Amino acid sequence: MSTDNFRRSAWCVLVSSLAFASMAAVIKHVAADMPTEMTVFFRNFFGLLALAPLLLRGGVPLKTEHPRWHIGRALFGVIAMYCFFYALGKLPLADAVLLNYTAPIFTPLIALFWLHERVSNNVRWAIAVGFVGVLLILKPGHDLFTPATLVGLASGLFAAFAMTSIRRMAKTEPAFRIVFYFAVIATVVSAVPLLWTWRNVAWLDLIPLAGLGVLASIGQLFLTKAYTLAPAARVGALTYATVVFAAALGWMFWGETLDLFSLAGALLVGAGGAMAMRRFF
Repeated sequence: MSTDNFRRSAWCVLVSSLAFASMAAVIKHVAADMPTEMTVFFRNFFGLLALAPLLLRGGVPLKTEHPRWHIGRALFGVIAMYCFFYALGKLPLADAVLLNYTAPIFTPLIALFWLHERVSNNVRWAIAVGFVGVLLILKPGHDLFTPATLVGLASGLFAAFAMTSIRRMAKTEPAFRIVFYFAVIATVVSAVPLLWTWRNVAWLDLIPLAGLGVLASIGQLFLTKAYTLAPAARVGALTYATVVFAAALGWMFWGETLDLFSLAGALLVGAGGAMAMRRFF
């Protein structure tokens, strides 16, 4: 891999991280007036619409021999999304994003029991470092040790299940097919709770909701491009820039700051996640 490719990959990751952090900020903004169920649906619906131009261009056959894996990946992803969006409405922006980004710490453990993939000693150390960071963020016995933080942590756990499903499918399924089926299934599944949570939405309120789909698509496209330019382990380590952008946006719009425990926890979770990805992927 050339230095130039890695530099281009790093810029792609930064754009992707900014898009994902901005998406989280928009979700936090709309969460004050809208049920989580509706926010999740609109994020999936507008994300599916954003994929339409790529679908119309064709080039990727959508027929699959692994429908059960696509359904499983989508269900795990939707559950993670519900947990993440709920946490965004209850926690500081950076804390919610950081708890969601614990997924790389859980992934090797899930792959061990689910896919029977070996976990090296280095990965065990990475997991241990990451979980110490999680404890610093959760602060057992303090006010921040709340159901919201546990739900935020659950978003990372279910995201890890989704990532492991993708890892299982990646050998035979192209990326666009995985993203497409996730968007379709997630939209259908997240539409069901609207039967009892729907509220009328003003036209102006649709603008930030549509922005969720656009930002999600930008983030996914640039992150995918980054993975084509550099090894997954190095790209994955850079994705923690999302937490930095989230902290900046939380400070700018909500006056949020990270205390010393959360800051130390963030560094350990980032280090543990980076170590796990470098050794695991």
